[in-house]
Amino acid sequence: MKKNLLLLFIFYFTLIISSHGAGDRDGSDSDKYKSPNLKKGVSLIEKGKKLEKKGKIEKAKKRFDKALEYLIIANDKNPDQPDILNYLGFAFRKTGDFMMAEVYYSQGLEIDPNHIGINEYLGELYIETNRIDLAKQRLEILKDCSCEEYDELKELIENN
Repeated sequence: MKKNLLLLFIFYFTLIISSHGAGDRDGSDSDKYKSPNLKKGVSLIEKGKKLEKKGKIEKAKKRFDKALEYLIIANDKNPDQPDILNYLGFAFRKTGDFMMAEVYYSQGLEIDPNHIGINEYLGELYIETNRIDLAKQRLEILKDCSCEEYDELKELIENN
């Protein structure tokens, strides 16, 4: 509970700072991937995914939880980047905090409504929270992308 409150506080603090234009942003998309915090966060997510596939769920959750620390810093330093928001949503979803995941996914979609990753992962969140109709809306957005994300979400919907 304390952890969720701390993360919620960090989220709101980050939101307040980003809404006032703070940060070192120069508008260059290529700079967002130079962030060591983003790289570390993504690396931890990838390790968590591998552990999850091996059935090591608790170890995977620890990686996702640790990734959040780095991703929150990356988002603070470079706000309003849909890819960072997508990773934040993913990590929160994988740690079981669906509310925060949905907040970050929604924030990313406000910036880029057609973001493939966010639409897929938000669809997965909707399936996990028994909101299949909303997952189908995400699938509809992906229908013309000719991408694996569409196929994966479609399969998940069909199996639920």
